[in-house]
Amino acid sequence: MDLKSGYPFWAVRNGLMHAFPPLREDLRCDVLVVGGGISGALIADELCAHGHDVAVIEQRDIGWGSTAASTALLQYEIDTHLIDLARRYGERAGVQAYQACADAIPALRAVAAAFRDVDSHAMHSLYYASKRRHRAVLQEEYALRLRHGFDVRWLDAAAVADGFGIQAPGAILSRLAARVDPYRLTYRLLARLQQRGCAVHDRTVLDTLVPTSRGVDARTVDGVRIRCGHVVLATGYAGQRWLDASVARNRSSYAFITDPIDPALLGPLRDTMVWESARPYLYMRTTGDHRLLVGGEDDAVDIPARRDRRVVAKAGTLLKQVARLFPHLPLQPAFSWAGTFAETADGLPYFGPHPQWGPRVQFAMAYGGNGITYSMIGAGLLRARIERRRHPLAALFGFERLG
Repeated sequence: MDLKSGYPFWAVRNGLMHAFPPLREDLRCDVLVVGGGISGALIADELCAHGHDVAVIEQRDIGWGSTAASTALLQYEIDTHLIDLARRYGERAGVQAYQACADAIPALRAVAAAFRDVDSHAMHSLYYASKRRHRAVLQEEYALRLRHGFDVRWLDAAAVADGFGIQAPGAILSRLAARVDPYRLTYRLLARLQQRGCAVHDRTVLDTLVPTSRGVDARTVDGVRIRCGHVVLATGYAGQRWLDASVARNRSSYAFITDPIDPALLGPLRDTMVWESARPYLYMRTTGDHRLLVGGEDDAVDIPARRDRRVVAKAGTLLKQVARLFPHLPLQPAFSWAGTFAETADGLPYFGPHPQWGPRVQFAMAYGGNGITYSMIGAGLLRARIERRRHPLAALFGFERLG
C-alpha cells in the first residue's frame, strides 16, 4: 500500500539509519509483531521489556510507511471532543479515554528519554476557535475538561491575541503535550531490541496467517515460516486488508516544513503547538532546530497518484493560511509531503482481537490524529490481552464497541 507522497522530512533528514536483514530462515517466537513503524516499535518494546520473546517484520524499510509522514503532535486531546464522547459512550468512558491519552504523554517521554537524539520535548497545546460560532462549543469542552482535572485554561479573544498573536474568538490552552521525531525514535527502539536479542527484519512481507488454539502459523511471500503464540498486526492504515468489514475510512493529510526560523520570531510557538476547531483543521508545531511544521487540508483522496498531484497545491494553501495567522514569520517551505491516515467513526482506536481471527491475532489500529499517543496506550493494552489480564480500556478501545 502506497502511504505517502512527496518528501517526508523525517526520512530525508535521517535517511536509512540502520540495516535490518530480511527474514530468510524459519523462526519461532512468543509474539510476532507485523509492522516496523512507530506503533510496532512501541508495542514490541513493551512486550520485550516484560519478558516476551518478540520478532518484528516489516514489508518496507523500517519506518518507511506512515511513520515517515507523521507530523508527531503528541496530544491527549482527541479529534473527537470530550463532550461528544461523553454523549456517545457516557461521561465516565469519555473521561477515561482522555485520561488514558493524558497518561500516555509522560509515558512516551519516558520511553524517548533513553535516546538523546529523538527531539523529545514537552509542549503546550493551543486549540483555538476558528469561527465565532465555535466559541460556545469550546467553552463547553473546556468546562468539562476542567471539571475532571485536566490542566487547561480558557483564553478569551484578547488573551489569544496578546499571548499568541492569533485573532480568534477564544481558545483552550492545555499544559500537556509533546513532540518527537517519530522516525528516529522508531529506529532507536528497534535497534535496541535487536541488540537485546529480538529478531527485527525489514523487507519481509507477510502472506498468510493460520491461527489455531495453541498459536499462529505465519508465512511470508518467500515461504518462510514463523510459528508464534500470538500475532500483533501493527500495519497501520494497511491493516484493514486483514478484515472483511471496514472499520475506518482512509483519508489524506498534507504537510510542509520550513527552513529554520529565528527563535525570537517564533515566540510562543517554540513550545506551543497550535490547532483549530474547523474540520479539517490546520495544525502546526516547531522542531528542535526551530523549523515550523504545518499540516492540514485533509481530503477523502485515497488514490496515490491523485494524492501525489495535490501535494504542491495543498502545501501552497497551507502556507497562505499560516501566513495570514503569522504575517511576521519568514515562511520558506523546505519539504512538503502527504500521507494516508484513517479515521474511525468515533475517533477512537482499535486494539485487540477481532472475531474474524480469534484471540491469538491482535490488531493495533491506532487510527486518527492521536496515532502515536494511542500506540503508547495500545502497547500496554495488547500486553494485557496477550497475558490474559483485564485492562480497563479493552472494551472501549477494542472491537467490542462495534457491537
